[in-house]
Amino acid sequence: MTGSEVPPAFRLAYVPGVTPTKWVRIWNERLPGTPLALVGVPAAEAAGLLRDGGADAGFVRLPVDRTDLSAIPLYTETTVVVIPKDHAATAVEEMAAEDLAEEIVLHPLDDPLDWERPPGRPAFERPATTADAVELVAAGVGLLVVPQSLARLHHRKDLTYRPLTGVPESRIALSWPEEKTTDLVEEFIGIVRGRTVNSTRGRPPTPPQPKATRAARKNGAPHKPAAGNKTSRGGSGAKQSKGGVKRGKPRRRP
Repeated sequence: MTGSEVPPAFRLAYVPGVTPTKWVRIWNERLPGTPLALVGVPAAEAAGLLRDGGADAGFVRLPVDRTDLSAIPLYTETTVVVIPKDHAATAVEEMAAEDLAEEIVLHPLDDPLDWERPPGRPAFERPATTADAVELVAAGVGLLVVPQSLARLHHRKDLTYRPLTGVPESRIALSWPEEKTTDLVEEFIGIVRGRTVNSTRGRPPTPPQPKATRAARKNGAPHKPAAGNKTSRGGSGAKQSKGGVKRGKPRRRP
């Protein structure tokens, strides 16, 4: 490679709420010669970006169509309700979906949760984005139900949130085009799965070798039998003293 050539970068997409810092740091430690480029993408566009070759792999929100995309589920997020700090619900540590029955609950067009029926009363119109919905919560228009990472991403001093039960949860996965499982993709899969730098990818481990004896490690010398296995000149297995008399129990005196 000449000085003018730049090594190809590994392009990693990620949806809002995902923080890939830990995995990027490990990548830079293990593959310092291969730069990693981050590509932020809205959750609804992540699958299309991977299919079109805009990224080699990406952190996405499930579900994704696995007809041509592979996906490894990583973790499930807690769902929370975003509320103003002066809301009565701040007095409790957790809320249930039924608690929102009389509340206006905003349902943005980019909502990542897979609702069968959103809780609460619908707003007059749906906000375009989660960020717009957060602004409306701050203005007192309604409440917002999102994955916890998005509540943290759009944190405001005048808002807080509480865990919400009885509602869908969002799952994060690592995804990539199935037909483009390159060596670099395999490397990143290993990092995400926690493989060490010396781990193999599917190869069976080398069987342990028997330990050499101390005698064998000394210039290949043969192992000497134990002293108790020596035979005397007369063929007896008992060890003799210098005078040729067998050692045994002393006789009792008469």
